[in-house]
Amino acid sequence: MDTRTYWTEIGSPLGPLLLTAATDGALTSLSVPGQKGGRTVQDGVGRSDPGPFREAAEQLAAYFAGELTEFRLPLRAEGTAFRTAVWEALDAVPYGTTTTYGAIAARVGASRAAVRAVGGAIGANPLLILRPCHRVIGADGSLTGYAGGLERKTRLLTLEGVLAGAGPLGDQPATTAPSQAPVISRQANSSVSTLQPPERIADRSAATASP
Repeated sequence: MDTRTYWTEIGSPLGPLLLTAATDGALTSLSVPGQKGGRTVQDGVGRSDPGPFREAAEQLAAYFAGELTEFRLPLRAEGTAFRTAVWEALDAVPYGTTTTYGAIAARVGASRAAVRAVGGAIGANPLLILRPCHRVIGADGSLTGYAGGLERKTRLLTLEGVLAGAGPLGDQPATTAPSQAPVISRQANSSVSTLQPPERIADRSAATASP
């Protein structure tokens, strides 16, 4: 079996994206600078060749321009059966929506006690953006962790319209610092999620508490 790996680096509004692929063209990873557990060229990931990545580059460019909402690319991530099931469950989370770690656990048939393991699997997702782990949030509405950094997670959710100020990422200014990350607010009896800055939520809470 041919185990060679190809890689390329493409520019994006989130910084350079490092992609790797198997010889048959299946994408095996997408990493961003500073990503926890991300791949680097120094890892000896294989031969530099943009050929297998042309379609991925085109689709990513369309996504960042706000013109594409679903990737149609061959993906092949290596992991345990449990992690693979969690990663595949991410594919079912639609563009412009969010879900929780608990919901992903339920989707793969895991118990409540396994939510932490689900979070670990999501944090180890080797195909950032392509497998949308950025759409998974905490049960309390917080953005929680993201291997690519909370600023990138905020920008991706902004692009997808979950956060106010949506638009092509190339037109977006720098986002809030992780300590000021927005919080998801869910309307009662509604499947729609919105993001609000923490200060707005605090103001609303104070108003509710006033006599």
